[in-house]
Amino acid sequence: MYQIHPGDTIKYTLDKIFRHDLVLPAIQREFVWRPEQICRLFDSLMQGYPFGTFLYWRVDRENSDKFKFYDFVREYHQRDNPHCPPLPAMPYQQLTAVLDGQQRLTALNIGLRGSMAWKLPRLRWNSDYAFPKRRLYLDLLWDPDEDEGQKYYFEFLTDKEVKQVKDKKCWFPVSKMLKMPEAHEVSNWVKNRLSLSSQEQMGNRILHQLHRVVHIDHLVAYYEEMGQELDKVLQIFIRMNDGGTPLSHSDMLLSIAVAQWTHFDAREEIHTRVDELNRIGIGFSFSKDWVLKAGLMLSDIGSVGFKVDNFNRENMDIFENKWEGIKRALTMTVELISSFGFSGQNLSASNAILPVAYYLYNKNPGEAYLTHSQFKQDRQAIREWLIRSLLKSGVWGSGLDTLLTALRRVIRESNKDSFPVTKIYEEMARRGRSLVFEEEELEDLADMRYGDKRTFALLSLVFPFVNLRNQLHIDHIFPVSRFTKPRLEVAGVPDNKIDDFIQRKDGLANLQLLEGPENVEKRAKLPAEWLSQTYSDSTSRQNYVSNHMLGDVPETITEFDTFYEARRARLKAKLEKLLGR
Repeated sequence: MYQIHPGDTIKYTLDKIFRHDLVLPAIQREFVWRPEQICRLFDSLMQGYPFGTFLYWRVDRENSDKFKFYDFVREYHQRDNPHCPPLPAMPYQQLTAVLDGQQRLTALNIGLRGSMAWKLPRLRWNSDYAFPKRRLYLDLLWDPDEDEGQKYYFEFLTDKEVKQVKDKKCWFPVSKMLKMPEAHEVSNWVKNRLSLSSQEQMGNRILHQLHRVVHIDHLVAYYEEMGQELDKVLQIFIRMNDGGTPLSHSDMLLSIAVAQWTHFDAREEIHTRVDELNRIGIGFSFSKDWVLKAGLMLSDIGSVGFKVDNFNRENMDIFENKWEGIKRALTMTVELISSFGFSGQNLSASNAILPVAYYLYNKNPGEAYLTHSQFKQDRQAIREWLIRSLLKSGVWGSGLDTLLTALRRVIRESNKDSFPVTKIYEEMARRGRSLVFEEEELEDLADMRYGDKRTFALLSLVFPFVNLRNQLHIDHIFPVSRFTKPRLEVAGVPDNKIDDFIQRKDGLANLQLLEGPENVEKRAKLPAEWLSQTYSDSTSRQNYVSNHMLGDVPETITEFDTFYEARRARLKAKLEKLLGR
C-alpha cells in the first residue's frame, strides 16, 4: 500500500536525516558515488533537471526496534569511514527508511553537510596524508562553455586549495547554504566578497539559484510504502533496484542475506570481515563480493555462483551457522598467502585462494599451521599450486563457478591430513585447465614485464630462498633511470641498440626480488658497483650472483644486451624445469 507525497525541500529532507527520522534499512547497499557524480547532481539541480522520485518505507512505532537501521554517510573517508554507520535500536520512534534514492540523498548530505576524503595516487594506504579532507564548493565566477552541458561548476577542494585562490575564482562553501534560510543573507555574502558590479550580479544570480534549490523548491517527491513485512519490503527493494530482471549482483544478494540472518548482522559482519582481511600483511583488496562467494564455497551451498536460488532462507541459515568458522578460515588463508609474499598489489586472482580457504575450513588446524615445521610440506604444496594457477592464463576466468564447485568436491572427498594437490591437478587437467606449461607459454613467461601482477609470483617461484615474509620489492638489476636516450648515448651505447635497450629494461631478465631497505640502498647504482659495495668479500658476492642467476655482471651498461640474453636463457631453462612437467 503506497501513499504519494508531493515533495519536501532539500533542507527539510536533510534535517530529517540529521534527526534520524529518515534512515537506511539494513538491506540497502553502501554509498558508491564518486565525487564527480555528486558535482553533476548539484549542477543538474541548479539547471532545473528532474530529480526523480524516491521510495520510502514508513515503519510503525511499535516495529521500529524489530529491524536494523543505518545512518547516511556524511564525512566519507575511503579508508577510515566508507560504510554507513549503524544506528542503535530506536524503540517506539517514528522512522522512515529509504528504499530507493539512497545515493542521491547521501550525495546531498555529503555536499551540504559533510566531506569526502579519497586516496591520492602513489601514496600508501597507511599514510594519513594520502586522504586529504575535501568539501564541496561552487565557483560563482565560472564562465561555462555553451557547447557543454555543464552550467555550474562544483568541485571538492581542501582548505589549502581554497586559500590558494586564483584570479577569476570565487569559491562558495556549499555547506554554508544550509545556514542561509533568508535570501538577503545570500546577497550580503556576495556583496562582501565581490567588488565589481558585473561580478556581484553574476555571483548573486548563481547563489540565489542554489538558495532556491535548497530552501524553496519542493524537489524531493516520494512514494511511501506503509506495509510492515520485511520480506515484502525486500521484494520491493529488489524490483526498484534491479528492474524486475533476474538477480546476479552481489549487492542484491547481500540484501537478501541481511533480511534472513537472525543472529548476526550480515551487513556489518561482512563489511567488517572485508576491512580486517584487507589489513593483513601489507594490505589486500578483497571485496564483499569475494567474501560472499567464499561464504557460498565454504558453506557447501549448491554451486558458488551468485544466483538467487543459492540465497534462499535454508541456505542462509547454513551460511549464518557456519559464519564463525568461515571467518577463522578466511583469516588464516589470507595470513598464509601473506606469508608467501602476496598482497593486493600482486595477487592477480583473488578467487584462486578459495580452494585453499575451503581446505583450511575443513581441516581447522589452528594457528600453528602458519609457522610449525609439521605443516611445512603442506604449506609448500599449496604455495606451488597457487603460483602455478596464477601464472597459467585463463584458469580463473570463464567457467570459474563450475571450477570452484568441482575443486570443492575433490577437497571434500579427500583426506584432510594434507592439501590434495595431486587430485586437484588431475581435476583441473580433466577440465581443460592443466597446470603443465607448453613451450610457447614458457617463452611468454620468460618475456614477462615489470608491472604484470604475475611477476612477483614468477620470481618467488624461481627464487624460493628469498624470505617472503619480509616486504619485497621487484627491483631492476640495471636501474631504470639509466635507460634514457641521453644517458645511454653518454654511456657509449651505439645508436642502433638504444631503442632495444629501453624496450628490454622492464623485461623479466632485468628483474629480481629485493627487500625494501636493500632496494632503497641500491637506487640507481649499476649492479657491479652495488655488488662490490654490499658484498665486500668475493665468496658472499659470488653466492649472491649464483643464487640470483646473474651470471657475468658487466661493469658498464654497454653490455646490457649480452647480460639480458644470457640471464633470460637461464631463467627460461629454470622455468622449463619447474613448470614444464
